Amino acid sequence: MPTRTEPVTPRLLREWALPSLAGSKYGRGQVVVVGGARTTPGAVLLAGTAALRVGAGRLTLAVARSVAVPLAVALPESGVVGLPETEQGSVEGTGLDVVADDLRAADAVLVGPGLDDADRTSALLTALVPLVRRSTPVLLDAYALGVLADLPDIAEQLRGRLVLTPNTTEAARLLGVPDDDLDDTAADRVAKRYGAVVTCQGRIGAPDGGRWEVSTGTPGLATSGSGDVLAGALVGLLGRGADLAQAACWATHLHATADDRLAVRVGRTGYLARELLDELPALLTDLSP
Repeated sequence: MPTRTEPVTPRLLREWALPSLAGSKYGRGQVVVVGGARTTPGAVLLAGTAALRVGAGRLTLAVARSVAVPLAVALPESGVVGLPETEQGSVEGTGLDVVADDLRAADAVLVGPGLDDADRTSALLTALVPLVRRSTPVLLDAYALGVLADLPDIAEQLRGRLVLTPNTTEAARLLGVPDDDLDDTAADRVAKRYGAVVTCQGRIGAPDGGRWEVSTGTPGLATSGSGDVLAGALVGLLGRGADLAQAACWATHLHATADDRLAVRVGRTGYLARELLDELPALLTDLSP
C-alpha cells in the first residue's frame, strides 16, 4: 500500500487488474442493493444498473413494497423484493426475512440509495447486518452512512469489510465535526475511525494509511443520481471479487472518466446521471491489461 497519495491513472489500474470474469452469473458475483423509498426508487435503479454494467453477475434489489413491481419492469435483469413500508412510503426496517436468503448468499451488499428516514434506516441496518456473512463486504451510502455514527455496535461489526461513499457533509457527520473543519484528509480520517475504505470527492483512503486521488472529472458529476451510480459501480466490482481499496479506486476512476467523456459529447453540465451508465462497459474494456 502507498504511504503517500498515489494518483489513480490508467497505468495504475491496468497493473492492479480486476479479477477475471467467471463463466457463470454466480461466479461473477451476487450483489444485493437495499433502499428505494416510494419517492426515490430511481436511486436503486441507477445503483443496480451500474453494478451490472461493471460486470456483476446476479442482482437483487430490495425496496419499498409499493415500488417493487415498477422496478422489476424497469430493470428486468434484476430480482426485486418488496419490503414493508410506512404510510409515507419509507422502508420500514422490518420484514427482512423476504430477502434474508439473498443477503446470506451475497458477495457484496449496498445499503442506502433512496432511503429517506433516519430512524427507519437505523432499524434497517440493525436488522440487516447480522444476516450478511461476516466475510461479505458492505457498502453504505446516503442515509445508511448518515446514521452510522449513531450505531457504534453496527460500525464495529462492519469494521474491516466496510466501504463508505460520503459527500463532505456526510463525512463531517461521520467525524462529528463542522463541515468547515474538513480538508483534503477527510477520507483518511473517516477510514481510520471506522476501519473502512472511503471514497470522498475523488480521494480514497484506507484504514492502513493507503491514499489515492482521482484527478479527472468535471462539475457535471454534481447532479442528482451521480452518487448512486458511483455506489453501484463500486458494489458491482466488490461483487466480482475486487478488494475494497481496489474497487474504490476503480469505481471512482470509472465514474470520473465517464463524466469526462460526457463533458465532451454532451456538455460539462446538463447531462443526466443515467447517461454515465452506458459509458462504464467501454471504459472497463479500455482499461483491460
